[in-house]
Amino acid sequence: MIVITAPTGKIGRRLLPLLLESAPARGEHLRVVVRDPARLPDAVRDRVEVVTGSHGDAEVVDRAFDGADAVFWLVPPDPFRSPDDGYSGFTRPAAKSLAAHGVGHVVAVSALGRGTPAAGRAGLVTASLAMDDLIAGTGVAYRALACPSFFENLLEEVGSLRERGVFTDTVAADRKAPLVAVADVAAVAARLLLDRTWTGTGSVPVLGPEDVSPDDLARVMSERLGRPVRYERQPLDELRAGLSRHGLDEAFVRGVVDMKRAKDDGLDAGVTRTPDTATPTAFEDWCARVLKPAVLS
Repeated sequence: MIVITAPTGKIGRRLLPLLLESAPARGEHLRVVVRDPARLPDAVRDRVEVVTGSHGDAEVVDRAFDGADAVFWLVPPDPFRSPDDGYSGFTRPAAKSLAAHGVGHVVAVSALGRGTPAAGRAGLVTASLAMDDLIAGTGVAYRALACPSFFENLLEEVGSLRERGVFTDTVAADRKAPLVAVADVAAVAARLLLDRTWTGTGSVPVLGPEDVSPDDLARVMSERLGRPVRYERQPLDELRAGLSRHGLDEAFVRGVVDMKRAKDDGLDAGVTRTPDTATPTAFEDWCARVLKPAVLS
């Protein structure tokens, strides 16, 4: 039995088809935890067991983890909770249930940065690393998918790209760092969930095929979209003010700002890319296949 949390999210909705393709032939059953089962495609809902509710709820995870051999764990972002509460607080009921039910393996989405000088002052990332420690402390075999930022974050910039040919972030224009497609993260998660010969605890970096800078992204987008695209660097104070105007939790806002500052200080540069840590989707291909239709529609 494999349990999948957040099955309708960016990663979960790509992970489920991969598991459905391979799991039944291996004798694996799939169970999903979802607040609204109606958001699952009919073809998926008919082939999985559904536990309705939030996986941050103790009663829900107690039902979900009963009889489970492996769990895919993803904490949904909550801008109205502090980072520590949003990650470790949300995960604590699940950690107790993992131990109570003797779940063998857990694969979770986390972040790069462990072992770097910025790891302890990286806001949301620091909170995510603490969540890893909490899960690892339950005694399960654990793999944290250590992810950089996602290509898909640029989909939040579609309006600006369409209207002004501009995208923004807070890092230096020439700061090269890994970026990854969420489909690649889902593929790594599926491999680990289906082949549970691994033991102990550790991180699995998921780095994409190459490091890229905002200037690199602007060049590729200009080529693929057939129109000029430029990068505008946003000051951190401006980011903080914009988030605060939306009424978000003050500690969460600090967590985002601290994470952005740490990324500009090289938070994601602590792991060397190897054939084992690289993933295949190039930004050029993702841009042509996903971003271009979104911008030009």
